[in-house]
Amino acid sequence: MLIAQMTDIHIGFDPDAKPEELNRIRFRATLDHLLASPNPIDMLVLTGDLTDHGDRDSFEKTAALLEPCQMPIHAIVGNHDTREGLLHAFPETPTHDGFVQYAVEQEGLRILFLDTLEMGRHGGAFCETRAAWLGAELGAHPDTPTLIFMHHPPVVSGIGWMDPGPAEPWMRRFGEAIRGHDQIRAIHCGHLHRQITTTFQGVLLSVTPSVAPLVALDLRAIDPETPDHRDLITTEPPTYALHRWADGELLSHYENVSDARILAKYDANLQGMIQEMFAERE
Repeated sequence: MLIAQMTDIHIGFDPDAKPEELNRIRFRATLDHLLASPNPIDMLVLTGDLTDHGDRDSFEKTAALLEPCQMPIHAIVGNHDTREGLLHAFPETPTHDGFVQYAVEQEGLRILFLDTLEMGRHGGAFCETRAAWLGAELGAHPDTPTLIFMHHPPVVSGIGWMDPGPAEPWMRRFGEAIRGHDQIRAIHCGHLHRQITTTFQGVLLSVTPSVAPLVALDLRAIDPETPDHRDLITTEPPTYALHRWADGELLSHYENVSDARILAKYDANLQGMIQEMFAERE
């Protein structure tokens, strides 16, 4: 099973741009690249910040761009979204206790989609109600391999202006909810607009880069009282992830959407190399 993940699309950041805003151009290019790839996608996961202001118009534009997709689409909210806007554009999205979080099971993998939105706050949130739901879901399926998608990563990346505090209560609460649940294979997030890999509570945690422009990789301390003219946002290529679940193992690929050229194809000239590589397998 192949799960495509796109995150931080931010439609509506510059809605009056002519002829079209950059984020829509990048999103369309990313979708076109995914749909034209040779990889058969079983589901597309959108891990938040689909829009920049959470308005209905931006959500409707996002949904319209997704119409060519034939695979199931599962969306969650980010801090730039609204639950109302997402549910308007994706009305079949399940909710629990007023939060956009739900579970899907496919090909022996249980996938949990979490809601880390707190309106008016840039950083994440994960209240007792959400934590109780997560704990119950994990407790009810202890032997089923599980993958978690959420917008905010509960870690400190070193990109100071994007990071949470090192001990925010919501991160501690999330950690307590997953502690001891060995069936969790990975946690996949967005929000930071860069590719990051680490662990959280002993579980592999990765951040998929954004479809919208990326955050500059600058790990120096930042002073909110003193602008220092550092780079904040870059035009690095949009990226999506492909999470491959096969034979009980999970593995992730990351694809940049750029004007890269093909330098080699599998033809008669390279068939010998391919055959040699297969022949040396044990």
